[in-house]
Amino acid sequence: MADIEQLFDTLLSLQQQKRLPPLEQWQPDKRGEVDIRIDREGRWFHEGDQIKRQPLIDLFATLLRKEGDAYFLVTPVEQMRIEVEDSPFLVIDMDVRGQGEDTDILFTTNVGDYVLADAAHEVFMIRDTPYFSVRDNLLARIQRSVFYRLVEVGVERDGALWVHSQGTAFNLGSLT
Repeated sequence: MADIEQLFDTLLSLQQQKRLPPLEQWQPDKRGEVDIRIDREGRWFHEGDQIKRQPLIDLFATLLRKEGDAYFLVTPVEQMRIEVEDSPFLVIDMDVRGQGEDTDILFTTNVGDYVLADAAHEVFMIRDTPYFSVRDNLLARIQRSVFYRLVEVGVERDGALWVHSQGTAFNLGSLT
């Protein structure tokens, strides 16, 4: 059990060290569009070509802001609209500490975020697809393999499957 505690502490420490820019303070006058698209699988494309440099994708992810249904890359001098097919991020892994209602679930995204599910970072379903609220109205679709592991830590209650993290319960749907 000490190994999982150390892993949680390490990953949470890494997330705390990750400094995100103050996007909410930036209201640039220059606005437009750029031919950048994030597909359903979390792949980033520029002018039709896949961006393969992960550090560049990770940087862009820190500059991403959602306003209404639109997504933008924002800097202090410009705000450029991009296309997002589903959600901008994917949950690619998870770690679990505890059991039942005393569980903590730590999700890892495809852009290097480590986020605990809690009241501010919810797990929820849209139709049959699981999502996770990463930050500032930005969602991550939970990959199927991670979702299967999430179901394994679920608890049946009132005909539905629930998972718990940080004292918050999340309904994964009906069992019927």
